Amino acid sequence: MDQLQDKGRIETLIRSLSRFSEKALLILSGQSDVSAHAMTIGPALVFDRLWKESGIQDCINELLKGRKFEFDVERAIFLTVLHRLMVSGSDRFCEKWQRDHLIPGTETLALHHLYRAMTFLGEVVPEEHAAGKFGPRRNKDLIEEMLFYKNRDLFSNLDLVFFDTTSIYFQGQGGEHFGRRGFSKDHRPDLFQMVVGAVLDETGRPICCEMWPGNTTDVTTLLPELERLQSRFSVGECCIVADRGMISAGTLEKLDEDETPYILGTRMRKVKRINTKILTRAGRYSEVYPESADRRKPAPLKVKEVIHEGTRYIVCLNERQARKDAADREAILESLKRKLKQGATSLVGNRGYRRYLKVAKDSTRIDPAKVKADARFDGKWVLTTNTKLPADKVALKYKELWRVERVFRDMKSLLETRPVYHQKDENIAGHVFCSFLALVLRKELDQRLADNKHRFEWSDIKQDLKALKQVEIEENGKCFAIRTECKGVCGKVFQSVRVALPPTIKAVA
Repeated sequence: MDQLQDKGRIETLIRSLSRFSEKALLILSGQSDVSAHAMTIGPALVFDRLWKESGIQDCINELLKGRKFEFDVERAIFLTVLHRLMVSGSDRFCEKWQRDHLIPGTETLALHHLYRAMTFLGEVVPEEHAAGKFGPRRNKDLIEEMLFYKNRDLFSNLDLVFFDTTSIYFQGQGGEHFGRRGFSKDHRPDLFQMVVGAVLDETGRPICCEMWPGNTTDVTTLLPELERLQSRFSVGECCIVADRGMISAGTLEKLDEDETPYILGTRMRKVKRINTKILTRAGRYSEVYPESADRRKPAPLKVKEVIHEGTRYIVCLNERQARKDAADREAILESLKRKLKQGATSLVGNRGYRRYLKVAKDSTRIDPAKVKADARFDGKWVLTTNTKLPADKVALKYKELWRVERVFRDMKSLLETRPVYHQKDENIAGHVFCSFLALVLRKELDQRLADNKHRFEWSDIKQDLKALKQVEIEENGKCFAIRTECKGVCGKVFQSVRVALPPTIKAVA
């Protein structure tokens, strides 16, 4: 060793021996010419597998047959969807984000390719596919239908569908068809917007998303959507579950006239018949247990059935929520008492306070009758249905509508679908549909994790997948790829999706 060290040959000896090792040993010295580059590999490995196994890739490629694009449209769509899943950012940022991720087939894609891919998704289809009274059909509709039929054995028979809508505002005019001013759920009535609806099956799997001009009201979308759903997916009778905002007197009359099964929420506070006749009706509540619940523990949900003038109502009570509502009201009243001592002018404009006040000419005070009336609503909601399902099943089915609400929370906050900067209808439709495809992949991953009895926070999954990187090191003409340590929930996600982790160290040609 002394002789080798004196002659400076230890490094040379180790280099020679490293050729016979399965794990390459890199010697980084001051004399070595070394370059290193790190790329994130976790998200692409997991979601590319789900992209293929869910059938999305095949459906898009089928639709692209005969189209002569000079770039890979399917890869451009996948890149956009993956970016929407992993990052809250604009489509313009996707090009820079791609630089730090190893996503096969996307190396030559530029921003204008991503925009053209979205235009393809929102492109109006030829006349032979069109269904005029529902508005223009687009390529994204064909993909939804192909995806449904391709995975029909995985779907329910659409005996039960969940439907909800939301609004998405634009920075700009919002295209010729979509951009209109209407009731904004984002509290931005000054901006043009569009209305987006999502339909989920009984298992919570996204089936399709619908898009309307921004001045479309919820009550006008329910019946056309039901007819369109039956036409597009060749389903017979299905029970639709929707929120109270979807209901109008005309909607209910039409559903009853057509004998269409429904489970609908009601407006407890605004409908006098419900808050004076239904909620005050005497009767015992029965406990509701989901199929997987432990019946030895008290059920948080209780229901009772009320028949009024031939209409069936289900009154639902969540005692845990009732206690929270009562505590919140007490906190408001305590604050209100302090504010009253400071003068009534401090209460102007506060809707939370006004609901409990009685305002006279010379005084303002808390009205005990209003407080008592408000307590009737604690932890309760009322459903109306024309089905013959037991009351407990009706309540459980309606609770599943919250999956749709979570979809919209994902689309609007997690996936940053809004605000939309695109100015053409085709690009707008493609932009929203990419968020929908991201939700399809998210649901696929959730299902794989549930099958393996895993429940992880989405933020933890994203963070641990992003932490998995491949570092490429080049020294003296030789290139090696080193995978970083698999941390947190990353390993279990890979196992659930059945994707093998890359080797720790490998030679790169």
